[in-house]
Amino acid sequence: MTTTTLLQTARQRGQEQTLPYAGAVTPAEAWTLLSTDRQTILIDVRTNAERDWVGKVILPETQHYSVQWNLYPGGIQNPDFLAQLQAACPDKNTVLLFLCRSGVRSRHAAKLATEHGYSHCFDILHGFEGDKNEQGHRKTVCGWCHQNLPWSGA
Repeated sequence: MTTTTLLQTARQRGQEQTLPYAGAVTPAEAWTLLSTDRQTILIDVRTNAERDWVGKVILPETQHYSVQWNLYPGGIQNPDFLAQLQAACPDKNTVLLFLCRSGVRSRHAAKLATEHGYSHCFDILHGFEGDKNEQGHRKTVCGWCHQNLPWSGA
């Protein structure tokens, strides 16, 4: 599937679900986009603690940025989120793929970025760890890790 086709599919998902941002990609689609288009950027909105303790996506430094949606400890929303996003990615026409643990914070981040002029914001469905299984464990049902996409453990 080409980059253009993947983005069309993601935008179609966005329209079907009436998302307040451009659309949504599966983790595998996100990896294909990131692998084939070095201008596409991943914005990891998890806390620094999550990345340190749970794991990180493996990508070239110029292709991913960490911009926390919430701060740890405390869980308050990062008051500098937009300023940090702007510093990481000043070009508002860049394709941005937002990632969190399970796909909730990333949706909020994509929405806020869209509201502030970023025109190509996509949520990565199911996030880094995905949903919990029947025992309450993540990384076993869906998400970046479950699909065996490149990441390094804590």
